[in-house]
Amino acid sequence: MQQKKILILMSNTGGGHRASAEALKVGFAQCFGDRFRVDIIDLLMDYLPIPLNQLPKSYSFLANDATWLWKLLWESGDYPGLLQFLGEIVPRITEKSVRRVFRQFAPDLIISVHPLVHEIALRPLARMGRRIPFVTVVTDLASIHPLWLHPAVDACYVASDEAYQRALEAGLQPTQLHLFGLPVRPAFATPARPKAILRQELGMHPTLPAALVVGGGEGIGPVAEIAQQIARRLVSRGRAQGQLVVICGSNQRLREKLTDQVWPIPTVINGFVDNMPEWMAACDCIITKAGPGTIAEALSRGLPIVLSGFIPGQEEGNVPYVVNNQVGVHCEDPAAIARIVQRWFGPDQALLQKMARNARQLGHPQATFQIVESIAKLLNVSMVMDEQPEIRKALS
Repeated sequence: MQQKKILILMSNTGGGHRASAEALKVGFAQCFGDRFRVDIIDLLMDYLPIPLNQLPKSYSFLANDATWLWKLLWESGDYPGLLQFLGEIVPRITEKSVRRVFRQFAPDLIISVHPLVHEIALRPLARMGRRIPFVTVVTDLASIHPLWLHPAVDACYVASDEAYQRALEAGLQPTQLHLFGLPVRPAFATPARPKAILRQELGMHPTLPAALVVGGGEGIGPVAEIAQQIARRLVSRGRAQGQLVVICGSNQRLREKLTDQVWPIPTVINGFVDNMPEWMAACDCIITKAGPGTIAEALSRGLPIVLSGFIPGQEEGNVPYVVNNQVGVHCEDPAAIARIVQRWFGPDQALLQKMARNARQLGHPQATFQIVESIAKLLNVSMVMDEQPEIRKALS
């Protein structure tokens, strides 16, 4: 069979888009071997003309330091006239650049994992005279911006009932929509090994309940204060009532600061890790901002969640998604977060166990495999059942 070429369009505005793109690429490789060649490109930053290629660089500042302005930009989706205007002007400016990209990669199918690429990609694609399937994999969980939902796509993959309903309201047809969950790293589809074995390998205490504190890939937010408050709360009469794992991501300053401290309970401080499925499986709850990828990964491991913050607009809908499904709570005060964890590890253990069961039921660890299998069918490529028995078992 001739190798099919898939082009994934994304942009580095936050880590979630690239993470989803990489998960899909790994999923195609695991399910179909070398029958697909998958290229991932940052269409906005690497291929658009100046000044449009500079706009994504402002994302980190807007999302973390100017949240009021980010929310205002996000809510532009409530004004169809503005979106229509942008949808007319921007594609005209970018069309030549995007057409060059498509001629360079000559894809058999295009996947978008970013809401800003649909208009600028679909128009030149239509004018090139070649019919190339175009699909959207929505990398947000419950807060879906209208730009995600373009009715001209061949398929749209969403992660929640809320997103599915929003897509229907935007004019997509049920035949276009697929509800499989958020594409997470395929490693999350592998059943976790026993907690005792994982803790021994990871240098954790073998029996104490463990809280996992994360700050995303950049280690942002009040990670240090949350960790310190939890550590103080999990001590009673000089004895540890729990243990702590802190993932600092690429924030080296945060990692050094926490490593230099003396902790009253067993504590592991990490920078960037490439084995998050194991760390999640070894812990009993997670404290994180409301990023959709981390929530989806935590659910796949049955991990109750404390949401310590959210980006206005983009992550806002993830809070009721977690709370209403009874898989976690929302609390932004570090001292109050510590009290919640203390109760979960003490008198509220039954509640913690209930939330863990709910999380496992709500999680979709097999979503990546389901998505790539569905996309492959658009190119008439099917997974051979006896080639991938482990993946077939995960999908069943």
